Amino acid sequence: MSPRYSNKVVIVTGGSKGIGRGIVKVFVANGAKVVFCAPEGAAGEALETELNKAGVGSCTYVPCDVCKEDDIKRLIAFTVEHYGHVDCLVNNAGWHPPHKPIDDTTAEEFKDLLNLNLINYFLASKYVLPYLRKRQGNIINVSSLTATIGQKDAAPYVATKGAILSMTKAMAVDESLHNVRVNCISPGNVLTPLWKELAGQTPDAAATIQLGETHQLMGRMGTEAECGLAALFLAADATFCTGIELLLSGGAELNYGIKSQISSSLLAPSLLAPSLLTPRPL
Repeated sequence: MSPRYSNKVVIVTGGSKGIGRGIVKVFVANGAKVVFCAPEGAAGEALETELNKAGVGSCTYVPCDVCKEDDIKRLIAFTVEHYGHVDCLVNNAGWHPPHKPIDDTTAEEFKDLLNLNLINYFLASKYVLPYLRKRQGNIINVSSLTATIGQKDAAPYVATKGAILSMTKAMAVDESLHNVRVNCISPGNVLTPLWKELAGQTPDAAATIQLGETHQLMGRMGTEAECGLAALFLAADATFCTGIELLLSGGAELNYGIKSQISSSLLAPSLLAPSLLTPRPL
């Protein structure tokens, strides 16, 4: 099969690990020229070296703190200077903080997470849209299944992901004038480094991961590569889709389950391990 996104120029934020890494790998394997960013250098440089040796396309790592507007501007300017245009933006950079009850969450913590998880998506989209309009390109926002089903002790995180979903729809309306598509991926449990890190904060990390696997009808977690393939589908194939949410969840939102916290004292301890739906890497 021929590459599905040959010579297209793609920007991926938070692309050095986890879901972002899976997206970068799939786009490079399908012939794209990918510019990806992350704040840490070693992981980004290592991924750049790895993929440029084996990929059909190519990639370039650019250090970037997405909480800084000037860094986002530089990321986009770098891409345009090197390739002359942009075809696709994947807004992925974000973080799932440790679970914390509302009573223990400060306003500053909520504001910081809004800046990291939501405002960076808006700014990256704002500054790249003049270039996407010229190419009738597309934006892919990475949200979370928790935007639809909620999550215990994670109100600020869920709020940011819900806002991403709503912003996707609003941007799709606005940008239809320019034939720019704006879509969203909402992953469920994907076994990323951050998922493992958060599981490690529970009494039994292995049991927590195993429990996470049972939350999907398919009985397993998603992979980074499957996230990349979903993004590629939206960019390359879903040309009559805009404003949609693609659930990448293994069926986690379907069927009934034991969810009542009021009656939780009646349940076996093994059923009470915390749910860690969709922690995602920065």
